[in-house]
Amino acid sequence: MQERKRGKLRMTQQGVTVWLTGLSGAGKTTIAKEVNHRLLERSVPTEYLDGDELRQTLCKDLGFSEEDRHTNIERVTFVAKLLTKHGVICLAAFISPYEAMRELARREIGSFVEVFVTAPLKVLIERDTKGLYKKALRGEITDFTGIQAPYEAPRHPDLVLETDRQDYRACADAVIRLLEERGYLPKA
Repeated sequence: MQERKRGKLRMTQQGVTVWLTGLSGAGKTTIAKEVNHRLLERSVPTEYLDGDELRQTLCKDLGFSEEDRHTNIERVTFVAKLLTKHGVICLAAFISPYEAMRELARREIGSFVEVFVTAPLKVLIERDTKGLYKKALRGEITDFTGIQAPYEAPRHPDLVLETDRQDYRACADAVIRLLEERGYLPKA
């Protein structure tokens, strides 16, 4: 966001991309929506990018091969970079299964925080809100991340959220606290 003051432009908010990565059902979307809601309540410029939504629009021509997943993350990275450059706190919730994809996003965006949202696979299969794990385990879905396709867990995330141990509100608190500690967000 820019503000005019005595004829000069000045930035009122530093942008950052908060990249939430983890397996399907880990809680990325729920946490991102809660953080987004809290930021909007504080009148902070924010935008939430959801993997499922972008797969239906910007990336609807892509499948789930490793190459298509890479292209998907390249497109999302471009959008997140633009938002971040313009002072927006961008909340990007994407499985993004490969370390190289997330490192590309970090390099391209620059102002980047990686949040690893995790829970044991057994818990994710029990949650299975979309029924995807059941389909993958029956062979109805192929190349499903965490079952037939790999997920490379972040080696050095900025924050780890264990959603089998903390609820989404506590996880959102941790994200907000990290943004405050890093100077992306003034303390409330």
